[in-house]
Amino acid sequence: MQQIINFIIRNKTFLLFLLLFFLSIVFTIQSHSYHKSKFINSANFLTGGVYNTFNNISSYFNLKSQNQILAEENNRLKSILYNSENEIDSTYIDSITYQGLYKVTSAQVIKNSYSVTDNVLLINKGVNDSIKEDFGVITSKGILGVIVNSSNNYSTVISILNTTSNISAKLKKSGHYGSLTWDGNSPNIVQLVDVEKIAPVVEGDTIVTSGRSSIFPIGIKIGTVSSFELDAAENYYEINVKLFNDMTNIEHVYIIKNNDKEEITNLLNGTNE
Repeated sequence: MQQIINFIIRNKTFLLFLLLFFLSIVFTIQSHSYHKSKFINSANFLTGGVYNTFNNISSYFNLKSQNQILAEENNRLKSILYNSENEIDSTYIDSITYQGLYKVTSAQVIKNSYSVTDNVLLINKGVNDSIKEDFGVITSKGILGVIVNSSNNYSTVISILNTTSNISAKLKKSGHYGSLTWDGNSPNIVQLVDVEKIAPVVEGDTIVTSGRSSIFPIGIKIGTVSSFELDAAENYYEINVKLFNDMTNIEHVYIIKNNDKEEITNLLNGTNE
């Protein structure tokens, strides 16, 4: 305390000058509108910069929750997209409660394999989330695979990079369809086989789901034609398709449920339950 008093006594002239200088600035700002506006603008700039910095830091730590919000919004938008051919009330659609043809649920990939011939993914949604086998799985860029087994909280997905995978797909422009398979080689290239040779195939054409199954809606993107040739009998094309998805880097996915799948399956099996 004595040191503070000694400091004030030694520097009383300078401290008096600072006090008078501060008071003059305050009186000048209060008495002149121009100076007052400049001061307010400068204060807003400084405080705005501080708040913006804190907001950026807060946003960084809230990225997980924001990603969850975006995933749920994507669910809603995808439900609208996949049910757009139905007569729906566009003023209110919720992917959880709307009973349209398709329901979309978001999930995360826990494990992903892509370097073996029978690749399988593990996702963090299961029976407790109403997820069952034969539900389709996609990403924001395209098709991923089909669920083959579910426990209470997890599900396994047969990747399109699986030699047993067989999904109906078509050329977007012409509508000619075939079966999407994988030869077990590149994780970036799959094959569309059994496409009739009358189909006008061109490199760069887009390949999409055909809608000829009860798993995937029509028109989900898969990839583009990278090369093609006729099979040994020269009756059908064998088309190499470059995937839109980077199958080596998959995190967020969407599970697609066809609400009419059970009815369709029973009909095809000759039952009506």
